Amino acid sequence: MKIEIRLAGTGGQGVILASVILAEATGVHEGRHVVQTQSYGPEARGGASRADVIIADEPILYPKSRRLDVLVCRGQLGENNYITDLKEQGAALNHSFYGR
Repeated sequence: MKIEIRLAGTGGQGVILASVILAEATGVHEGRHVVQTQSYGPEARGGASRADVIIADEPILYPKSRRLDVLVCRGQLGENNYITDLKEQGAALNHSFYGR
């Protein structure tokens, strides 16, 4: 079993913290192999931010996500940028608080 997850949003929305918590929960507490990578813009708040978590039962040979099983977006921009990386049977969640 191997699951590739991407969390996308903007700086200040907790995308990177959420990915670190997910990786720690599955790696330390469930004993699975986990890789967590992150990418963010130079802005402290408001810049593009993304984090990938790969969870597997076997050692992970390549630390970058290739085809996502799950895409969690905190806004439409993240979905627009990364929906093409989603597997055909993957799940996309777009949760935006803007305008509410």
